[in-house]
Amino acid sequence: MSQDASESARSVAVEQLRELGLSTYAARTFVALVSLGGGTAQEVSEVSEVPRTRVYDAVGELQERGLVDERQSTPKRFWPVSGETSGRHFERYYRHRVARLTDALDALEPPSRADKQRGVWTVTGRETVTERVVEFVDDAEGEVVLMAVGDLLTDELVGRLAAASERGVSIKLAGLSDSVAETLRERLPDADLFESIWAWSDTPAGRLLMVDQERTLVSVLVENGDDPPDRRDETAIWGSGERNSLVVVLRAIFTWQLDGNRE
Repeated sequence: MSQDASESARSVAVEQLRELGLSTYAARTFVALVSLGGGTAQEVSEVSEVPRTRVYDAVGELQERGLVDERQSTPKRFWPVSGETSGRHFERYYRHRVARLTDALDALEPPSRADKQRGVWTVTGRETVTERVVEFVDDAEGEVVLMAVGDLLTDELVGRLAAASERGVSIKLAGLSDSVAETLRERLPDADLFESIWAWSDTPAGRLLMVDQERTLVSVLVENGDDPPDRRDETAIWGSGERNSLVVVLRAIFTWQLDGNRE
C-alpha cells in the first residue's frame, strides 16, 4: 500500500472509531496498534501522535471494550484484536444499545399514538423514506401493495418484502421494468406482479405503497439540475387510518387497478 493510501486508511479508521464512541487518543492508539501488529507505549506514541503517558489511558479504554490484550513484560506490550473481530464487537455493542433504546422509547409511547398520527405527514430524504417504507412493511399483517422505480427497491427493502411474504403477507407489485421484475420473481416467487395504468418505471416518480389498506405512502424523486434518477433525492407523504384522506384516495386507486378484487 502506498504512503498516501496508508495515511488515508488510517484517517478513515480513526474517524470511524471516534464516531463509534472511542476517544481520539483511544482511536489513534488502536489504529497504531493495528498498523504495527502490536507494540509498546513508546512505539505507539511514535506513530500515533498520542503522548506516551496517555497511551496507557487509551489502552485502558480499549481493554474495557475488549479490543486490546496486554502482555506483562518490561516494557508492557499491547496486542489489538483483528479488524474483523473489532467490527463484530461494535456491531454487537450497538445492536444492544439500539435494542435498549427501542425498548425505552416503546415504553414511553402513549397508547393513543395511532390517534396522534391522524392527517398527512411529510418525510424527506431517500434513507428516511426507505426507513418509513421498511417500518410499514415490517408491520404488515395481510397485504402490501407497492409501485416503485427500480432504484428505490433496495436489497434491504426486497429482503423485508421477502420476510413479510414468508409470514403469510400478500405482496403485490407493479410499475417495474422488465429487468427488475425478472429479478424480483426469483427473490419474491409468491409475489403478484400486476399491470399498472402508468409506465411507472419511465417517470421521475418514486413509490406508491399501501399496507393492509390502512397505511399509505406516496413519494416523488426531486429534480436537481441534471442529476440522473439514482442521484435524485426523495420526498414522501404518508398517512394511516381507514378514514385518512390519503389512505382513502390510494385505496380507491389500487382497488381499481387490481380490478376490484376486494371485499
